[in-house]
Amino acid sequence: MNEIKIALLGLGTVGCGVAKILQSHGAELAERAGCRLAFGRVADADLTRPRDGLDLARLPLTADAGQAIDDPSVQIVIELIGGLEPARTFILRALQAGKHVVTANKALLAHHGTELFDEARRHRVMLGFEAAVAGGIPLIRAVKDGLPANRIVPPLGSSTATATTSFPK
Repeated sequence: MNEIKIALLGLGTVGCGVAKILQSHGAELAERAGCRLAFGRVADADLTRPRDGLDLARLPLTADAGQAIDDPSVQIVIELIGGLEPARTFILRALQAGKHVVTANKALLAHHGTELFDEARRHRVMLGFEAAVAGGIPLIRAVKDGLPANRIVPPLGSSTATATTSFPK
């Protein structure tokens, strides 16, 4: 079974939750994904603080986020440090290295979303952000996956757009 290595940036509340899920449900996730998911690196500024319910000895810890991003075995970077910087710089670095990125950082997407999505497109990688908009996940999925076959046009004499399904001829 193939293995996908993940770099986790941030081991706060959300980062610990992600790590716990991967540690406790790794076999189930592998079965559903069709590949094993494993941490290549887990980066946090404070590696000494205990995290309840998380076995830190089983994690490939580093205090250097750059080392986690630059690890050639890592294919996906999960950014959970929050704030604008250094999160923006870390995500840009990961995208430029050809790594897929997942973030839950609402503020960063609000301030720098266009730049980040442009960079992801430029390097042909994905920037996942559904974790940042939990209540909007069904809407995002519908717009992203369900509307590509639709053509949104205003009716004649109206400024209000309606959706029509059209297929290429």
